[in-house]
Amino acid sequence: RLQSDPAQSKEATLGEVRLQLQSEKYWGATGLDLTADFVLDGVSEEAEADLRQLRLTFSPLPALDVRAGRQVLSWGTGDLIFINDLFPKDWVSFLIGRDEEYLKSPGDAVRIGWFTDLANVNIVYSPRFDPDRYIEGERLSYWSPALGEIAGQDNQVRATEPDTWFEDDELALRVYKNISGTELALYSYFGYWKSPAGQDRQSGKAVFPRLNVYGASVQGALGPGIGNMEFGYYDSREDRSGDDPFVNNSEIRFLVGYEQELATEFTGSVQYYLEHMLDYGDYRDSLPPGMEAKDEDRHLLTLRLTKLLLNQDLTLSLFTFYSPSDQDAYLRPAVSYELSNAWTVSTGGNIFAGEDRHTFFGQFEDNSNWYLSLRYAF
Repeated sequence: RLQSDPAQSKEATLGEVRLQLQSEKYWGATGLDLTADFVLDGVSEEAEADLRQLRLTFSPLPALDVRAGRQVLSWGTGDLIFINDLFPKDWVSFLIGRDEEYLKSPGDAVRIGWFTDLANVNIVYSPRFDPDRYIEGERLSYWSPALGEIAGQDNQVRATEPDTWFEDDELALRVYKNISGTELALYSYFGYWKSPAGQDRQSGKAVFPRLNVYGASVQGALGPGIGNMEFGYYDSREDRSGDDPFVNNSEIRFLVGYEQELATEFTGSVQYYLEHMLDYGDYRDSLPPGMEAKDEDRHLLTLRLTKLLLNQDLTLSLFTFYSPSDQDAYLRPAVSYELSNAWTVSTGGNIFAGEDRHTFFGQFEDNSNWYLSLRYAF
């Protein structure tokens, strides 16, 4: 950590040795992929295993692909902003300094791809709810609305997760088509909020209310670069009237972005993102006395800069989140250098700042950290 955190007893957010093993086996057009991580964790003082992929791929028909098993899934057009990508994320890994690849958390699902001249269709069915690996206080402190203060390891989030097979399931759908280099897509999702978005009044535990999402996106060449737009309507099925303070309101989410090469081996991208809460008046009227109210509109701007040097062995990058409505920010500077084909050394930071402790990035201010990693690939 770059400073002390009164809610955490340990100065480090991350300290681990990780071994990742991958294997592939094919029988004609049928393949089996395996990726597993084994971790010696110096912060939790435990040895852990994380099965990230065990996926069987086959094609029962020429225009049909099936991938079944444990896998990492993703779609949508946002850069580190997810609207219609409702697949599980690992926010703890993202904020404590692990490689960016660990932001995508694995889930158990069947993914079907159907390809036609009219349009392509992806269907993802998860027989049991796969939640995010969310901030719960074990490594990272967070703002607790119930306590009205920053909480940590002594006040970890207690949650009840839907976990009944074939009953607490999820279904995601994408229909997309490429027209003259521009990809158009429609999305839908039927499941639950991926991170805790409500509270059970009797037990006090955090819950995952039911959620439907309907959205669309467009991405393609725009001038010398690439532009994208994405939209999503979040239908909070357990609080459609918006007057239950213990369940997230329905929302409209919108994203527009642009990326282009600014100079030789130097690229930049910007994004504008909006979260608009529906039924805001009912939400404000239902809040318990003393509880901080969210804004009706949360605006977010992002900037990514990436420069390659020394025959692309050295990568300098900066990703910045800034919210003019919350008056908070999150910076991700990083430097990576390939010492050889096998060895890579990286360093970077997760730096948070905010005027108020209850805002999205402001709550993590005491979690600001700097990391160093060394990777050997064989």
